[in-house]
Amino acid sequence: MLRASAQTSETEIDIHGVGGDADSAALGIEFGAQLMQFAEAVANRDQEKLPETRQALLDVAGPRVLVDAAGVAANFQRMVRIADSIGIPYDDTTSDMSREVREDLDLNSFASAQHTFAS
Repeated sequence: MLRASAQTSETEIDIHGVGGDADSAALGIEFGAQLMQFAEAVANRDQEKLPETRQALLDVAGPRVLVDAAGVAANFQRMVRIADSIGIPYDDTTSDMSREVREDLDLNSFASAQHTFAS
């Protein structure tokens, strides 16, 4: 979705930012590095890094961006857990459209991939 959104808005991005590369995350996305680091801490439930990344995002982006980012992160966590728990597979169309991104980011290496990809 990030790639499609960037194409629609004609914004240059580097998709590797979603995989933990701060320089890639900063390309074309305001507060991108801080957003990525906060999201990583939330997704990994990293209790040591979460306060630090939350404060860094607050310092550069302000409270509105922090609250929005926390809401988005919580929503994604909810959706992923529901999908993983009931084993919702991608349909063939979605699988074909996302193949390049999955390969580029090595998403098939995650344990949950066995539940989400069409065969």
